[in-house]
Amino acid sequence: MDILQCLAESRHSVDMNDKFFMLSMASIVFNPTFWNIVARKEYRSKFITRMFGGNGLYGCYALAATIFTLGLIRDAIFKYAIDRQPEAECMKNPVIQAIGLLLFGVGNLFVLSSMWVLGVTGTYLGDYFGILMEERVTSFPFNVNENPMYNGTVMIFMGTAIYSLRPAGIYLSCIVHLVYLVALRFEGPFTTQIYLKRDRDRAAAAKTNGVKNLSKAGSKKDL
Repeated sequence: MDILQCLAESRHSVDMNDKFFMLSMASIVFNPTFWNIVARKEYRSKFITRMFGGNGLYGCYALAATIFTLGLIRDAIFKYAIDRQPEAECMKNPVIQAIGLLLFGVGNLFVLSSMWVLGVTGTYLGDYFGILMEERVTSFPFNVNENPMYNGTVMIFMGTAIYSLRPAGIYLSCIVHLVYLVALRFEGPFTTQIYLKRDRDRAAAAKTNGVKNLSKAGSKKDL
């Protein structure tokens, strides 16, 4: 029996009205909604930077700590919510369990390696604070997955659900995936615009400096 057939046969056992199942859905939706709203407000008004005396780096660290904490809370609610749900005996299949472990392992590899490559500011929206990277990261895991942080997180959720024998967790993992797809629709274009503006500002500054240098050269020649 494959996992799709197993999921189809056990779907009626999932209690989607359970208060912790609903709380888990709410926390999954809330987190990316929160950081996108806060980060955009920071980009436009610098309200977090001002809270830290104009230090954008400290502001970014504060938001990073907040997002990380919210993630831990979301994960704890998810695990508690699925542990309250019925197990699916068909998911005890060794192949299905191996798939769960593989997803969990690869997902963690993607997430942790992404954080290592990007650092704190690259991982936690530093570009909204004006802390921009000089060039696009193309090393692992970005050379095998365009969005390894988000996709890795989905894989961790899915792997946990499968290994825990909880179909409810698979449904919640699908919600995680859907929410991240929506988040990327907003984050991707906005982040691109931030870097395009940086490039335009640099080009304008270089042009201005070039004109000034030519003016100075002309003045010296006249003398």
